[in-house]
Amino acid sequence: MLEVAVGHRFARDSAGFALDARFAAPTPGVTALFGPSGCGKSTTLAAIAGLLRPDSGRIVLEGDVLLDTARGVALPPERRRLGVVFQDARLFPHLSVAGNLRYGARRAPRDATGSSEEEVVALLGIGHLLSRRPRDLSGGERQRVALGRALLARPRLLLMDEPLASLDAARRAEVLPFLARLRDAARVPILYVTHALEEVDALADTLVLMEAGRVLAAGPVDGIAARPDLPLAARRDGGVLLPCTVAAHDAALGLTRLAFPGGALEVPLRGEPRGAAIRVRVRARDVSVATRRPEELSARNILSATVTRAAEVPGLPHEALVVLAVGPTTFLARVTRESLNRLGLEPGRSVWAIVKGAALALPSQEAGR
Repeated sequence: MLEVAVGHRFARDSAGFALDARFAAPTPGVTALFGPSGCGKSTTLAAIAGLLRPDSGRIVLEGDVLLDTARGVALPPERRRLGVVFQDARLFPHLSVAGNLRYGARRAPRDATGSSEEEVVALLGIGHLLSRRPRDLSGGERQRVALGRALLARPRLLLMDEPLASLDAARRAEVLPFLARLRDAARVPILYVTHALEEVDALADTLVLMEAGRVLAAGPVDGIAARPDLPLAARRDGGVLLPCTVAAHDAALGLTRLAFPGGALEVPLRGEPRGAAIRVRVRARDVSVATRRPEELSARNILSATVTRAAEVPGLPHEALVVLAVGPTTFLARVTRESLNRLGLEPGRSVWAIVKGAALALPSQEAGR
């Protein structure tokens, strides 16, 4: 478990940015610090890494105290055994890829366990790059090497500060699968700072939602995504993150059937095998609501649902979020206030939720858009 409670003010007058971040994250697993630019995500990460000494706070990793300002404890960065990957790869330009990796390995404690250099190279697909210098690598390749260097230091926790922010969409789509592979194979706990929702969808187990220096909510990512009271739901790409199982493929129709508790969705044909566990984001703006079962629609996903509540969309007084129960699974639908009132979408009302299959994008698809 990673326990964080830090407070810091960057200016001593009332206009200065103040950080008051408190959360606990399970380890192993990937915890995403998510929120708009300037909300305090990177500052929180810097405090955990020991790169910033906060005014007050306590940070504990798996029972070991890294920081306790009340007791005067503040371990220096090198004693915390944390790996850090920044937006820019920060590779040593005078060293080859192999030399950068060896630098990371030399920083590992003698008794530390973890993946070998061969395993890390294979995991990140960088074997063909070992003799190159950083200047000869693409942005995505540099980030994969930076990941490898951090891993070979055998960290107790890997801190990643928006590692894909400087990459274009194609390079992000290239690196995301390696990050997912890293999560599953290396078993190193990861704290991942991002403002990109597709990265949260692809990687995170736990979500810490931040705004203006404070933690608004923290918990399992699918639970946080389904809460209409949080600003996350009001985003244009907001909606529920649905854990699914690949139930069937129909190559003739070009469709894949994804089963979830309470129902199933049909999406454009996917490459995962039957039985694979995947997550799909069902955006609230892609869900329509009908009080009668519609016919002759292009949409194939017509789900029996019950309205459980309606909530305001912050800053948008003419829109509403309708919370729908499809069996035990929650969906969100974004509608106008006029539709909410005209259709009588009150708690307990039986309705039909309509979801276009083409609108359902898995993280690997969305990242390339």
